[in-house]
Amino acid sequence: MKTMGPILGATLSAAAPAGFADLDAIDRQVALFTGVAAGEEGGAATPVDRRLRLQPCLGGLALSWRTAARDSVIVQCGDAGGWRLFVPVRRAAVVAPTEAPVPPAVRRGDAVAIAVEGEGFAVSQAGEALESGPVGAWIRVRPLALGRGRPEEMRARIVRPGLVSLPLP
Repeated sequence: MKTMGPILGATLSAAAPAGFADLDAIDRQVALFTGVAAGEEGGAATPVDRRLRLQPCLGGLALSWRTAARDSVIVQCGDAGGWRLFVPVRRAAVVAPTEAPVPPAVRRGDAVAIAVEGEGFAVSQAGEALESGPVGAWIRVRPLALGRGRPEEMRARIVRPGLVSLPLP
């Protein structure tokens, strides 16, 4: 684990105006520690917040990685009762592996059973899928006509191939 000890205290003990710690010096030390300037990949995500009013650190700073993942740097003042900062590190954009498309469990035009389910009962009727989709997807379906015109479309969730469901609250 890479750390910087109290030797840095001489460079950082120079306080900023009004008796506060020099935030620019902290930014420089974080850049030296990570080996990369702030805002660049592997360096501090942003400079230290300029609204901070930290006491000057006379005992020197210690810098270390917060975790093995090197996602942030801990900047710690060595003075008794000193402060501690966590500086986030800008990571490389992780490109998600392309996932293979999920094959549809129901295809448009398939015959499906449309089940209406409630607490303590289930009723089903034959129907037709008007859209394709994988298990868990909501698709449009239409019950088969029983001789009286064209039934209305409805949306149902695919449970498995050949079965869609309309759960009631």
